[in-house]
Amino acid sequence: MTVIRLGTCSFADEALMKAWYPRGVSSGEARLRYYGERFDTVEIDSTFYRLQPPETTAKWAERVPEGFIFHVKAFAPMTRHGVKHEALPGPLQKVLEPDERGRVERMPREARAEVFAAFREMIQPLRAAGKLGGILMQMAPYVVFKERSLEYLEWARAQLVEYAVLVEFRHRSWFEEENRVDTLSFLERNGFANVVVDAPRSDARNLIPTVVALTSPVAYVRFHGRNAKTWNVRGGSAADRFDYLYDEDELRGWVEPMRELAGGAREAYVLMNTNARTPSSRGDIAQGPANAYALAAVLADYGLPVSPQPG
Repeated sequence: MTVIRLGTCSFADEALMKAWYPRGVSSGEARLRYYGERFDTVEIDSTFYRLQPPETTAKWAERVPEGFIFHVKAFAPMTRHGVKHEALPGPLQKVLEPDERGRVERMPREARAEVFAAFREMIQPLRAAGKLGGILMQMAPYVVFKERSLEYLEWARAQLVEYAVLVEFRHRSWFEEENRVDTLSFLERNGFANVVVDAPRSDARNLIPTVVALTSPVAYVRFHGRNAKTWNVRGGSAADRFDYLYDEDELRGWVEPMRELAGGAREAYVLMNTNARTPSSRGDIAQGPANAYALAAVLADYGLPVSPQPG
């Protein structure tokens, strides 16, 4: 059984900076080095909002130990999301006009191709260092199961032909009974990893059920928490939406699914997207690391190989 590697979605969110990193660990470099001494994988979330220069990703690779793996979230236009005009690469800013909110919600296919090219350039240092895992394509919640969506994903796969691509849907239609088999077959046929999610139990259209299925050699699970009350609150922050500290019974429910996934996968990852703080008698708890360590302990108790080791 492959080792289940646990980490968090970001090494620099507010909860980590205020409740997890020790006093004095305040620079980006120091935080990443500290994180890399405790976890061996992380998901980079900031790249959804803005591309980073390759010099930055090269520094990330230098600051973590050998064997550390970065998963990188796709830039918003790659997954059919809108984006701030100012966040686009310079050449695209010149040819694409912003709307009245200063955003670009739609763009021609040739412009998206340039976005993919800039993204590939950004992640090249991680790849060269042997520290690049998957590219997370978290599709926009209005991307529904239909022929045009499938065609777009096939086109996107061609832009990332040499990479592990992890697809997370955010519209329920993909896993409704009449589409589930076709969705999983499509992912497997195109070499996409199905991103398994733990999320609020709700019939909201922008929430998908937990579908424990491998469609590539990579098992990838994202824990979003189960805070249904805040999931769709208008104007709420990401910390509000993903505000959740799992209890042991909830985590124990993942023992057999993780045994199944890790038993069939070449690589297995669990990333905690719970990024708020929970007050305690000893100060605030950063939920991401706390949930990761708690799940690692539960899985280890049932004989599953995990990293980090609980203790």
